[in-house]
Amino acid sequence: MPLILISGYPSSGKTYRSNQLVDFFNSKINAATEPHISRLNLAHINDQTLGLNRDVYKEARSEKDARASEYSAVKRVLGRDSVVIADGLNYIKGFRYQLYCESKAVLTPSCVVHIGTPVEKCREINKELLDNPEQDGGYASDIFENLVYRYEEPNGMTRWDSPLFTVPYDDALPPCEEIWNALIGTEGTLKKVKPNLATVMKPAAESDYLYELDKITQEVMNAVIAWQNNHVGEFGGQVTFGDQAIELPASSVTLPQLQRIRRQFISLNRQHNLAKPRIQGTFIEYLNTNFG
Repeated sequence: MPLILISGYPSSGKTYRSNQLVDFFNSKINAATEPHISRLNLAHINDQTLGLNRDVYKEARSEKDARASEYSAVKRVLGRDSVVIADGLNYIKGFRYQLYCESKAVLTPSCVVHIGTPVEKCREINKELLDNPEQDGGYASDIFENLVYRYEEPNGMTRWDSPLFTVPYDDALPPCEEIWNALIGTEGTLKKVKPNLATVMKPAAESDYLYELDKITQEVMNAVIAWQNNHVGEFGGQVTFGDQAIELPASSVTLPQLQRIRRQFISLNRQHNLAKPRIQGTFIEYLNTNFG
């Protein structure tokens, strides 16, 4: 059932807004007379439920492990009888894309709720939390500033961040009714999600599928490396493949970065059985998502 992905700056009030959504969805589920609504369970996943300390965001390795914990927890509870609220920073668009793919794979709708608290207000709240020993919250100043700097704001024009609901700081409540209608439906009829070839899970029809997946993605990665080697000092160019192109970022892409993105893509599509002609195009799209 639906995945609600919360995203926002550190100390923006994500858990506060998530708890408001939990209360609203629970009240709607408890009042429902339709069996397919009343049987829904609600799962609220955040750093506290996962036992994660805010210091995990200090180092790249521990932060990566923290994202993996959230990803696994969400994947474990996503299903036809669950509403999942993933309440975390979720500030990397590539990570939001991964969770979007997981929801599509189990044919359930998803949305992103952006907590629109201005960064200066977040900084003020964070300082108050740090200064009050009775409060459970607050990020060390260096961690806070680093997370703000790296935050990739959701974009409702992309399918993985859509539908997008923004909650201004001054609003008393999130647009709970609109979120319910977008995910559950106005008449209590559950939203249908049409699978696409990139997310539907089925056994590989071709015995060499994994070989082709590995080979084609390696060829694309090699082309990016070759372009950079031939255009030293030039950034932000294009690597073309027929009518598609990889839009390179304004800074050089390192080999470890490319290898990490390629591993993520292969992991996501290992069992999806993309048609061979679509592997290259889908990987190019995935690269552009991570580079953009």
